[in-house]
Amino acid sequence: MTAHILDRPVWNSLATRHARFAIGGDRARRFAADVGPLAGARDDEPESLTALAELVPIDGTLLLLQADPIALPPSLAAVTTATGVQMVLDRLADVRPDARIVPLTVDDTAAMLELATLTRPGPFGSRAPALGEFFGVKERGQLIAMAGERMKQVGFTEVSGVCTHPDARGRGLARLLSAHVARRILARGETPYLAAYATNTPAIRLYESLGFRTRCEVNVVVVARAALDSTTNAPR
Repeated sequence: MTAHILDRPVWNSLATRHARFAIGGDRARRFAADVGPLAGARDDEPESLTALAELVPIDGTLLLLQADPIALPPSLAAVTTATGVQMVLDRLADVRPDARIVPLTVDDTAAMLELATLTRPGPFGSRAPALGEFFGVKERGQLIAMAGERMKQVGFTEVSGVCTHPDARGRGLARLLSAHVARRILARGETPYLAAYATNTPAIRLYESLGFRTRCEVNVVVVARAALDSTTNAPR
Protein backbone atom coordinates (compact mmCIF):
# COMPACT_ATOMS: atom_id res chain seq x y z
CA MET A 1 0.00 0.00 0.00
CA THR A 2 1.15 3.55 -0.63
CA ALA A 3 2.24 5.82 2.17
CA HIS A 4 0.25 8.94 1.28
CA ILE A 5 -3.30 9.49 0.07
CA LEU A 6 -2.01 11.63 -2.81
CA ASP A 7 0.34 8.95 -4.14
CA ARG A 8 -2.61 7.48 -6.05
CA PRO A 9 -4.82 10.55 -6.35
CA VAL A 10 -7.24 9.21 -8.95
CA TRP A 11 -8.07 6.03 -7.07
CA ASN A 12 -8.32 7.84 -3.73
CA SER A 13 -10.64 10.44 -5.22
CA LEU A 14 -12.94 7.93 -6.91
CA ALA A 15 -12.97 5.65 -3.86
CA THR A 16 -14.03 8.46 -1.53
CA ARG A 17 -15.33 11.97 -2.24
CA HIS A 18 -15.88 11.49 -5.97
CA ALA A 19 -17.33 7.99 -5.85
CA ARG A 20 -20.50 9.23 -7.55
CA PHE A 21 -18.48 9.97 -10.71
CA ALA A 22 -16.79 6.56 -10.73
CA ILE A 23 -17.05 3.63 -13.09
CA GLY A 24 -15.51 0.38 -11.84
CA GLY A 25 -15.33 -1.62 -8.64
CA ASP A 26 -13.22 -2.22 -5.57
CA ARG A 27 -10.01 -2.84 -7.56
CA ALA A 28 -9.91 -0.09 -10.20
CA ARG A 29 -12.00 2.91 -11.17
CA ARG A 30 -12.19 5.62 -13.80
CA PHE A 31 -14.11 8.85 -14.08
CA ALA A 32 -17.25 8.72 -16.22
CA ALA A 33 -16.42 9.46 -19.85
CA ASP A 34 -18.17 12.84 -19.85
CA VAL A 35 -16.04 13.92 -16.88
CA GLY A 36 -12.64 12.87 -18.18
CA PRO A 37 -10.29 9.97 -18.97
CA LEU A 38 -8.47 9.72 -15.62
CA ALA A 39 -8.29 6.23 -14.11
CA GLY A 40 -6.45 4.41 -11.36
CA ALA A 41 -5.99 1.05 -9.68
CA ARG A 42 -6.09 0.44 -5.94
CA ASP A 43 -2.74 -1.34 -6.05
CA ASP A 44 -0.54 -3.41 -8.36
CA GLU A 45 -2.05 -6.79 -7.56
CA PRO A 46 -2.85 -8.79 -10.74
CA GLU A 47 -6.58 -8.58 -10.00
CA SER A 48 -6.39 -4.80 -9.79
CA LEU A 49 -4.45 -4.44 -13.04
CA THR A 50 -6.91 -6.74 -14.80
CA ALA A 51 -9.80 -4.63 -13.52
CA LEU A 52 -8.03 -1.48 -14.73
CA ALA A 53 -7.57 -2.94 -18.21
CA GLU A 54 -11.28 -3.71 -18.42
CA LEU A 55 -12.06 -0.01 -17.98
CA VAL A 56 -10.09 1.07 -21.08
CA PRO A 57 -12.38 1.72 -24.07
CA ILE A 58 -11.92 -0.68 -26.97
CA ASP A 59 -11.06 2.17 -29.36
CA GLY A 60 -9.96 4.77 -26.82
CA THR A 61 -7.47 5.62 -24.10
CA LEU A 62 -7.29 6.36 -20.41
CA LEU A 63 -4.83 8.53 -18.51
CA LEU A 64 -3.06 7.16 -15.43
CA LEU A 65 -1.40 9.50 -12.93
CA GLN A 66 0.32 8.47 -9.71
CA ALA A 67 3.53 8.76 -7.71
CA ASP A 68 4.10 5.00 -7.73
CA PRO A 69 5.69 3.46 -10.84
CA ILE A 70 2.85 2.52 -13.17
CA ALA A 71 2.52 -1.22 -13.75
CA LEU A 72 0.54 -2.35 -16.79
CA PRO A 73 -0.94 -5.77 -17.51
CA PRO A 74 -0.05 -7.43 -20.86
CA SER A 75 -3.43 -6.42 -22.25
CA LEU A 76 -2.54 -2.71 -22.07
CA ALA A 77 0.08 -0.65 -23.91
CA ALA A 78 1.54 2.76 -23.11
CA VAL A 79 0.71 5.29 -25.83
CA THR A 80 2.62 8.16 -24.24
CA THR A 81 4.54 8.63 -21.01
CA ALA A 82 5.58 11.75 -19.13
CA THR A 83 6.80 12.96 -15.77
CA GLY A 84 4.93 15.50 -13.70
CA VAL A 85 5.22 17.14 -10.33
CA GLN A 86 2.60 17.13 -7.61
CA MET A 87 2.58 20.33 -5.58
CA VAL A 88 0.90 20.93 -2.22
CA LEU A 89 0.18 24.37 -0.79
CA ASP A 90 2.52 25.33 2.02
CA ARG A 91 1.30 28.86 2.73
CA LEU A 92 -0.81 30.90 0.35
CA ALA A 93 0.81 34.10 -0.87
CA ASP A 94 -0.95 37.39 -0.22
CA VAL A 95 -2.96 37.82 -3.41
CA ARG A 96 -5.79 40.30 -3.03
CA PRO A 97 -9.31 39.30 -4.07
CA ASP A 98 -10.31 40.69 -7.46
CA ALA A 99 -13.83 41.89 -8.25
CA ARG A 100 -13.55 40.58 -11.83
CA ILE A 101 -13.63 36.97 -10.61
CA VAL A 102 -17.11 35.47 -10.90
CA PRO A 103 -18.51 32.00 -10.11
CA LEU A 104 -19.10 29.87 -13.19
CA THR A 105 -22.38 27.99 -13.44
CA VAL A 106 -23.99 25.40 -15.68
CA ASP A 107 -24.85 28.26 -18.05
CA ASP A 108 -21.11 28.74 -18.62
CA THR A 109 -20.41 25.10 -19.54
CA ALA A 110 -20.15 25.69 -23.29
CA ALA A 111 -17.77 28.62 -22.81
CA MET A 112 -15.66 26.59 -20.35
CA LEU A 113 -15.39 23.71 -22.81
CA GLU A 114 -14.46 26.10 -25.60
CA LEU A 115 -11.71 27.70 -23.53
CA ALA A 116 -10.40 24.32 -22.32
CA THR A 117 -10.39 22.95 -25.87
CA LEU A 118 -8.43 25.98 -27.05
CA THR A 119 -5.86 26.03 -24.24
CA ARG A 120 -5.69 22.34 -23.20
CA PRO A 121 -5.15 22.68 -19.45
CA GLY A 122 -5.69 18.94 -19.03
CA PRO A 123 -8.56 16.47 -19.43
CA PHE A 124 -11.81 18.41 -19.36
CA GLY A 125 -15.08 16.70 -20.28
CA SER A 126 -18.53 18.23 -20.56
CA ARG A 127 -19.33 17.27 -16.95
CA ALA A 128 -15.95 18.24 -15.48
CA PRO A 129 -17.41 21.45 -13.99
CA ALA A 130 -19.56 19.25 -11.71
CA LEU A 131 -16.43 18.09 -9.85
CA GLY A 132 -16.20 21.26 -7.78
CA GLU A 133 -16.30 25.04 -7.81
CA PHE A 134 -15.11 26.95 -10.88
CA PHE A 135 -14.43 30.64 -11.27
CA GLY A 136 -13.61 32.84 -14.23
CA VAL A 137 -12.94 36.27 -15.60
CA LYS A 138 -15.05 37.59 -18.47
CA GLU A 139 -14.61 40.52 -20.81
CA ARG A 140 -17.49 41.80 -22.92
CA GLY A 141 -19.34 38.61 -22.09
CA GLN A 142 -16.53 36.28 -23.20
CA LEU A 143 -14.82 33.90 -20.75
CA ILE A 144 -11.10 34.70 -20.99
CA ALA A 145 -9.70 32.79 -18.00
CA MET A 146 -10.81 30.19 -15.48
CA ALA A 147 -9.71 27.86 -12.70
CA GLY A 148 -11.49 25.35 -10.52
CA GLU A 149 -11.42 22.08 -8.64
CA ARG A 150 -10.94 18.54 -9.92
CA MET A 151 -9.99 15.56 -7.76
CA LYS A 152 -10.96 15.47 -4.09
CA GLN A 153 -9.56 13.19 -1.41
CA VAL A 154 -10.15 13.26 2.33
CA GLY A 155 -8.63 16.55 3.45
CA PHE A 156 -7.40 17.57 -0.01
CA THR A 157 -8.79 19.24 -3.14
CA GLU A 158 -6.96 19.67 -6.44
CA VAL A 159 -6.73 23.05 -8.16
CA SER A 160 -7.20 22.37 -11.87
CA GLY A 161 -8.52 23.66 -15.16
CA VAL A 162 -6.32 26.75 -14.91
CA CYS A 163 -6.26 28.38 -18.34
CA THR A 164 -6.23 31.76 -20.05
CA HIS A 165 -7.24 32.71 -23.57
CA PRO A 166 -4.12 33.42 -25.67
CA ASP A 167 -5.26 37.02 -26.24
CA ALA A 168 -5.43 37.63 -22.46
CA ARG A 169 -2.15 36.08 -21.33
CA GLY A 170 0.46 38.07 -19.46
CA ARG A 171 -2.09 39.85 -17.29
CA GLY A 172 -1.78 37.70 -14.18
CA LEU A 173 -5.23 36.13 -14.50
CA ALA A 174 -4.03 32.57 -13.88
CA ARG A 175 -2.37 33.75 -10.67
CA LEU A 176 -5.49 35.57 -9.49
CA LEU A 177 -7.80 32.65 -10.21
CA SER A 178 -5.49 29.98 -8.79
CA ALA A 179 -5.17 31.96 -5.57
CA HIS A 180 -8.93 32.46 -5.42
CA VAL A 181 -9.64 28.74 -5.78
CA ALA A 182 -6.94 27.85 -3.24
CA ARG A 183 -8.36 30.37 -0.77
CA ARG A 184 -11.82 28.78 -1.08
CA ILE A 185 -10.36 25.32 -0.45
CA LEU A 186 -8.47 26.53 2.61
CA ALA A 187 -11.65 28.11 3.97
CA ARG A 188 -13.22 24.64 4.03
CA GLY A 189 -10.34 23.33 6.14
CA GLU A 190 -8.79 21.40 3.26
CA THR A 191 -5.33 21.50 1.67
CA PRO A 192 -5.05 22.62 -1.97
CA TYR A 193 -2.76 20.69 -4.29
CA LEU A 194 -2.16 20.51 -8.02
CA ALA A 195 -0.12 18.81 -10.72
CA ALA A 196 1.94 20.10 -13.63
CA TYR A 197 4.16 18.51 -16.22
CA ALA A 198 7.77 18.64 -15.08
CA THR A 199 8.68 20.42 -18.32
CA ASN A 200 6.15 23.23 -17.74
CA THR A 201 8.58 25.53 -15.97
CA PRO A 202 6.44 28.70 -16.26
CA ALA A 203 3.47 27.00 -14.54
CA ILE A 204 5.67 25.55 -11.80
CA ARG A 205 7.19 28.96 -11.11
CA LEU A 206 3.73 30.50 -10.95
CA TYR A 207 2.53 27.94 -8.43
CA GLU A 208 5.70 28.30 -6.38
CA SER A 209 5.10 32.05 -6.22
CA LEU A 210 1.67 31.29 -4.73
CA GLY A 211 3.16 29.09 -2.02
CA PHE A 212 2.90 25.63 -3.55
CA ARG A 213 5.83 23.29 -2.99
CA THR A 214 6.68 20.10 -4.86
CA ARG A 215 5.72 17.04 -2.82
CA CYS A 216 6.81 14.40 -5.31
CA GLU A 217 7.19 13.51 -8.95
CA VAL A 218 4.27 11.73 -10.60
CA ASN A 219 4.14 9.31 -13.49
CA VAL A 220 1.72 10.08 -16.32
CA VAL A 221 0.85 7.37 -18.83
CA VAL A 222 -1.80 7.32 -21.53
CA VAL A 223 -2.83 3.71 -22.09
CA ALA A 224 -4.76 1.82 -24.76
CA ARG A 225 -5.62 -1.80 -25.27
CA ALA A 226 -2.69 -3.74 -26.69
CA ALA A 227 -2.92 -4.93 -30.28
CA LEU A 228 -3.63 -8.65 -30.62
CA ASP A 229 -1.40 -11.01 -32.56
CA SER A 230 -3.62 -12.35 -35.34
CA THR A 231 -2.11 -15.83 -35.10
CA THR A 232 -2.43 -16.32 -31.34
CA ASN A 233 -5.09 -13.75 -30.44
CA ALA A 234 -2.81 -12.70 -27.57
CA PRO A 235 -1.53 -9.17 -26.85
CA ARG A 236 1.59 -8.36 -28.86
